[in-house]
Amino acid sequence: MARRSAKLRAHGLGGHFAQIREEDRVEVLRIAAFSDGDGGGNPAGVVIDDELPPAAEMQRIAAEVGFSETAFAAPAGAGWRVRYFAPATEVPFCGHATIALGAALALAHGDGVFPLALNDANITVEGRRDGPVIAAALQSPPTRSRPAPPELVADTLRLFGYAEGDLDPRIPPALAHGGADHLVLALRTREALAAMRYDLDAGRALMGRAGLVTILLAYAETERRFHTRNPFASGGVYEDPATGAATAAFAGYLRDLGWPHGGAIDVVQGEDMGMRSLLRAEIPPAPGSSIRVSGTARIMAP
Repeated sequence: MARRSAKLRAHGLGGHFAQIREEDRVEVLRIAAFSDGDGGGNPAGVVIDDELPPAAEMQRIAAEVGFSETAFAAPAGAGWRVRYFAPATEVPFCGHATIALGAALALAHGDGVFPLALNDANITVEGRRDGPVIAAALQSPPTRSRPAPPELVADTLRLFGYAEGDLDPRIPPALAHGGADHLVLALRTREALAAMRYDLDAGRALMGRAGLVTILLAYAETERRFHTRNPFASGGVYEDPATGAATAAFAGYLRDLGWPHGGAIDVVQGEDMGMRSLLRAEIPPAPGSSIRVSGTARIMAP
């Protein structure tokens, strides 16, 4: 793999990199996206270099990093070509790794809006530094949603040990897309959300059959504030503490549903993992349009 970008070296980021294998000279910036002050957030790996490694190499690196996703970026025209890898598979879009990438690009190139070319979509991420805080915001791919098949809902309820009575009838189960596919299940109580448990292998099999990237479990504290959890068994990860892609898909679904969101929702995720994370999704009125998902990021120690 090519050597680390000279721009990254010039901005003094070397101390924040974790070396994976000396012989490969692969260096990974570790950033927690959607952080809550100096804590929380979802750790992501970020590799920025002159060109993307082969897919098998990116998969190996992501598995060794061990975070739920690692973003790989290389210059392409006026923007960046980006691919995302979980420890077990490539994913088409990852929100928290995009926020981490926006933070890394802002550190390396200054504040700005950076065009990103993904496998299936073109999006942007904005990164801005305000003292020790790095704020980032992504514009998701277009969103869409549809009712979830009853048999999938029944299988998922069995997976988590929930019953039909645990569901919030105001937000029916749905398949929501915002760059990746997610099953949305809204729960009546915060206690039901906190009690989430499932078998990882069974969850991986279910998500594989249904083509899901995550399952989003949500509790509506108010019409504009939600608590969520995101099992990510499809990627070999039990649960994500912050999931920007699922938040974008969920926000698009609420718009489709006619939910009184008032133009934006705030999401608290990761509390039950001890990694409280804060996400904000701004929801324009046009059906199917991009969702802006924002938060702060913190550089992690190597």
